[in-house]
Amino acid sequence: MSEQNSVVAVYGSHTGAEEAVKELQRAGIDMHSLSIVGKDYHTDENVVGYYNTGDRMKYWGKIGAFWGGFWGLLFGSAFFAIPGLGAVLVAGPLVAWIVGALEGAVVVGGLSAVGAGLVSIGIPKDSVLKYEMALKTDKFLLMVHGSLKDVEKAKEILGNTQPETVTFHSVELVGATAR
Repeated sequence: MSEQNSVVAVYGSHTGAEEAVKELQRAGIDMHSLSIVGKDYHTDENVVGYYNTGDRMKYWGKIGAFWGGFWGLLFGSAFFAIPGLGAVLVAGPLVAWIVGALEGAVVVGGLSAVGAGLVSIGIPKDSVLKYEMALKTDKFLLMVHGSLKDVEKAKEILGNTQPETVTFHSVELVGATAR
């Protein structure tokens, strides 16, 4: 388990999430500490694809321009077909945590692969259930992972970007109160 401090903001549209990423970038937040998750929106009428060119994934589809901007900014990208959630695109460090949970055969009762990845970094299961429901209802999750100081700064910035919710998860504070 690789527990991390995290802040998770839920946005109702890709434009809200995109603006938040731009605000974080302007504030000097390390783009390698960001993860974004959203459903893949496409219809059978549109050609949809993705591929990886070195460290960059290229994607096209209904909101391909939105995702295309993140593939260059964030570290890691993936497409998952997850039972219960459908086709999901993920960018950022959460990709490695999801893959790690899948490879390690981590079973977290009733959670998807995204949920198992979130639990593996220390996000409580009750919060993960809320995030999975947000994904099922076509919302976008934007996460910042890192030190307590960095995550607190990101929470303040995200709070000003009009997310539907913004939640701070601190393993450092939880660990300190448990002692």
